[in-house]
Order: sequence, then structure tokens, then C-alpha cells
Amino acid sequence: MARKPITRRDFLKVAAVLPVAGALLPTGSDGQESGKKSAGSRVKVVLIRDRDVLDDKGRVRYEVMERMMDRAVCGLLGTSSPLEAWGLMIKAEDTVGIKTNVWNYLPTPKELEEYLKKRVMGCGVPEDRIGISDRGVLNHPIFKKATALINARPGRTHHWSGMGTCIKNYIMFVPRPWEWHADSCANLAKIWFLPEVKGKTRLNILVMLTPLFHGIGPHHFSKQYVWPYCGLIVSQDPVAADATGLRILQARRKEYFGEERPLQPNAHHIFFADTRHHLGVSSAERIELVRLGWQEGILI
Repeated sequence: MARKPITRRDFLKVAAVLPVAGALLPTGSDGQESGKKSAGSRVKVVLIRDRDVLDDKGRVRYEVMERMMDRAVCGLLGTSSPLEAWGLMIKAEDTVGIKTNVWNYLPTPKELEEYLKKRVMGCGVPEDRIGISDRGVLNHPIFKKATALINARPGRTHHWSGMGTCIKNYIMFVPRPWEWHADSCANLAKIWFLPEVKGKTRLNILVMLTPLFHGIGPHHFSKQYVWPYCGLIVSQDPVAADATGLRILQARRKEYFGEERPLQPNAHHIFFADTRHHLGVSSAERIELVRLGWQEGILI
């Protein structure tokens, strides 16, 4: 029997019960036209957690972060060696831009940036061909010449897009980011097809160490609404990574508020990245979710 296609109305219904049902989850990788994949193809997402990644003051332990990332990339690419895994993504001749996020309340951890630079250099890329930036990528000399990108940002609620995601992290590759805020940033995935980024992304990391699961206003942050999830979501498909993160945020919101509490606004840019722009997979049934490490309180 043919499966009924998922409509936007279906998505909005399921988003309210994401913890179990798992509404979205994207397919393609590195900004290519994943819509060309067969309808039954699956993409892999690795969720790894370690309760020791944060010390008693909430600081990241580098050695634990490194161990988590090494295990995650090996699980993602099916290798026994992290150096081999990285060698499948980055070549010595590449020029590599590491796109981070500098939002002061919840930035990409410096320890993760350090790890990524170390592993890229381990692939034979010299330091002067590696750039790490967020808001300055359009004018950064390394990003202008980049042949490979690594995308790393924390997952959190967001005033304009519902959720700050790997997809949204590329909004700084356009000269006027505010022009993409219409309809809850519905068409953010189009940025991934611009020449500056299309086909270049080798890895996406949605940082879920202390995610922000609730907020009101453009710059809202409260420690009341973060928790030590101690996780990283790693995938070559940005949509699948983001959809997995959304399921976790929705599950935490239900756990905390004691009822279904959909994000406001809805993070439908993730769904549209799949159905409208064919950037990745937005169905939980088409995501192979690999759970590694600490399982208590995993929520998914």
C-alpha cells in the first residue's frame, strides 16, 4: 500500500507530540540536492552523551569532548579510527571554514572549536588554511576560499525561527540576515544552495550540552530553562540533525511543563528544508538514529 505523504498540517499536529512520534527529520547532506535520493533512503544521525563532559561548574572538559566527538564520527562513518573517519571528510588540499555561533549566552564551546581544528590539521590541512568564524564569514579570507565547511552550533529555542539550528547557522552567509525572518524563517534552507556553501559542508554538529528549551523575546535567556543534557548530535545531514534536536527540546518541554507545549513560533523551517527545498530528511522513519553513551534521560 502506498504511504500517504506527510502534509504541513500533519507536521504541525505531530510537532506537539514529537518526543515519541518524532515528527521531522531531514535527509540530504552538505547542501546538495538530496531530493534526488530514493524515497526509501535513510540517513544516519549519531546522538552521543556523556555525563562527565561538564564539570561541577558547568565547564566543558576537553578530554571528554574529544572522546565523544571521536566516537561519534567513527559511528557516523563506520570506521574504527577517528583519523580515518576525518580523512573521509577532509582532504589535505582543502581550505576549511568552521562555522560556529557566538551568541553570548550559549556559544559554540571553545573546546569543540579546538577539537575540530585539531582533527582538520590531522588531515594534513595547514593552520593557515583553517578559519573559525560566525558573523564575519562573508568577509573572512578563509571562508571566501573554503572548499569544505564544518557547521557547529548549540541547539536552543529562537525568537524568529522557533529553534536555533544547524540550518539556521548559515544565515550569516547572506548580507542581510533579517530578510530571512519572514514566516518564522521558513525558507532558510535556500541559503544552503548559494555558491558560498553549496556542496561544501562535511559535518554538522548540533551541540546539546545545555540546551535552552524555552524563551520569550529575541534575546531571552534564563538558566531556569537549560539543563545538563550533556549531548552532541552529529550528522552529515543538517536537517536530520536539527529534527532530532527538535524532538529532544519538545520532549523536555513536555517533561518540564507537564503538558504538550509546542514551540512558539513553530520551527517549521526544518520541515520545509525537506519538503520544499529537498535539503535533507524530515521523517523519523528515514533517520537511523544511533544512540551512544549515557542513556539516562535521553528523551528520544
